Amino acid sequence: MLQKILVWFIGFSPFTKRWFWKKWYNVFADRAKNSDFKFMNYGFDENGFFPDLKTEDKQERYPIQLYHHVASQTDLSGKVVLEVGSGRGGGASYVSRYLRPSSVLGVDISESAVELCNSIHAVDNLSFTVGDSEDLPFDAGSFDVVLNVESSHCYGSVDQFLKEVNRVLKPGGHFLWCDLRPPGNINDTYSRFEKAGFNIVQKRDITKNILSALSKMTASRKKAIQERVPGLFQKVFESYAGVEGSKVYDSFEDGSLVYISAALIKN
Repeated sequence: MLQKILVWFIGFSPFTKRWFWKKWYNVFADRAKNSDFKFMNYGFDENGFFPDLKTEDKQERYPIQLYHHVASQTDLSGKVVLEVGSGRGGGASYVSRYLRPSSVLGVDISESAVELCNSIHAVDNLSFTVGDSEDLPFDAGSFDVVLNVESSHCYGSVDQFLKEVNRVLKPGGHFLWCDLRPPGNINDTYSRFEKAGFNIVQKRDITKNILSALSKMTASRKKAIQERVPGLFQKVFESYAGVEGSKVYDSFEDGSLVYISAALIKN
């Protein structure tokens, strides 16, 4: 029942959608300050896909692999990178430490998440700031690459977000993206990219890779939720985490949700 009420409220209007997710991430950052927990995405798993990781990063292998899959669609060496929706900062940290960009700036609407990121990530070419995905606080043509991982479904207006991404990218800059969508919205999503001024370089349905990763992470995520979340909210958190048996997991499995990734260029 609680999940149904939340789904209704989130979908009521663009305003309620933005308001809910900002409040959610602020509460989440305030209540879960464990510096070992740096990712919130659904992960990525594929035979033969096994980036070499430092010992301290191996416990988050599958969420890291999602970032690697998306961010490695173009060479980031020496590039100025913006991540929109940086969350707990693990992805931006991975990109800055492993993929050799000139700099990485993470922007997030949650003040608490940004404060947490700046306190737990100490990397020379990495920083975080507060900002709205639909009104990015940067000059036009500021970045070579914009990265957006599993975040855009939370935005009030995806079209306004894409307009902002196009604005802050340099001509010929790359937009690297992944997220979940109902299957009936996939073609519309690609059309929105093109209408916003992007050429689609590559696109891929990675739902099976997401499901495989979620299966392998289910035990550890359930354990963490049972230890840290009050019983009334555990099912909501399990669905949010995508564990086996949750509404999100089942939706990926039965095809009512699809997970896609894409690389685009500002034309």
